[in-house]
Amino acid sequence: MTAAGVRIVRKVSSTWAFAKLAPHVVPALDRAVHRLTGGRVLVSALMLPGVILTSTGARSGLPRRTPLACMPEENDGWIVVGSNFGRSGHPAWTGNLLAHPHAEVSWKGEDIEVIARLLEGREREAAWTAVLALWPPYATYQERVEREIRLFRLVRR
Repeated sequence: MTAAGVRIVRKVSSTWAFAKLAPHVVPALDRAVHRLTGGRVLVSALMLPGVILTSTGARSGLPRRTPLACMPEENDGWIVVGSNFGRSGHPAWTGNLLAHPHAEVSWKGEDIEVIARLLEGREREAAWTAVLALWPPYATYQERVEREIRLFRLVRR
């Protein structure tokens, strides 16, 4: 995508309309394309790297598949951001990881077992700075909500 296209998408993704519509459209589209391509493609990854997270439901105990933007790390891990598109509540997948930190990601067609850890303090601050450099609209999402957006580090098990 061109630099101008990226700027437009960043601006649009910071709007309230996007926050209302995207949670219903983007994950469904990502799941369908991911399934059709054997786990090799996520539509949202045209803008940001992405994984499909399979976590265990905090209450149900059932597997829950969630497409997520991520920030890959050099040490073979990922940072995932519980922005919920700037909506007030924490996304359900973050509660799932807090209750059951063992999970799986589909990354570029490979299924990888991971363990999730909620980032806090200085470690969270450093990761937050890095994800803002990757995707500045996260700052707009944080300004909209009173909660602190959760960040998790996923590392291979």
